[in-house]
Amino acid sequence: MMAFDYKKEYKEFYLPPRTPGLVTVPAMNFLAVRGNGDPNEEGGAYKQALGMLYAVAFTIKMSKLGKHKLDGYFDYVVPPLEGLWWQEGRQGVDYARKDAFQWISLIRLPEFVTEEVFAWAVREAAEKKQQDFSPVEFLPWEEGLCVQCMHLGPYDNEPATVAAIEEYAREQGYELDFSQGRFHHEIYLSDVRRTKLEKLKTVLRLPVRRRCPLDTAEELEKGGSYGNFQSNCPLSLPRGAGVAGGDRPFQHRLAQ
Repeated sequence: MMAFDYKKEYKEFYLPPRTPGLVTVPAMNFLAVRGNGDPNEEGGAYKQALGMLYAVAFTIKMSKLGKHKLDGYFDYVVPPLEGLWWQEGRQGVDYARKDAFQWISLIRLPEFVTEEVFAWAVREAAEKKQQDFSPVEFLPWEEGLCVQCMHLGPYDNEPATVAAIEEYAREQGYELDFSQGRFHHEIYLSDVRRTKLEKLKTVLRLPVRRRCPLDTAEELEKGGSYGNFQSNCPLSLPRGAGVAGGDRPFQHRLAQ
């Protein structure tokens, strides 16, 4: 039997087209490590976080070969690395200030992974690696309504794709929403060590909400574009009609 591959089974979340579109992302559980600073720093916190995430992720995946059998286990491809990014005092991110990044690195967990299974995997990885894995968290998160598309090319070229996402959202009657628990979200589909920069594939996903009809064009202009726009629209979000990902309601559960 082929290993279950989340990228192929949930293409609406992992393989969007290069043109922006709306998507409603349901609840998922993740391995997560929080940190800050430049992700390109050699031996820095970001690189250390990735090492911890993958160690725990593969401890779970390879449990099929050990004595500790997990209830409900099915063979699967470890999902791709994801990242939530923000900067204090700013809506969205400024790519020129990588040292100011706050981030949460993520790897999606299969459905059979409970908090008990997670705790076992952390203990197992710590014993095997003789390393502290306490920064790794079990993180339930329901992302909700977003606009996303595939970005092709270097990470530093992402602002053009972000601008296209923002323009599409505005044309559809939405605005970017970086309120509590909502972030600039990236999903990394390419191995940066083996892929030419111009061929890197990254899902860019930005949270949105329905734009308040009381906002005038002048007020929107004053709010600015990505990185500065804020709104006090009291309207609730739609339940996903005509949006990829279904019509289920959502809550934000990203703590701290």
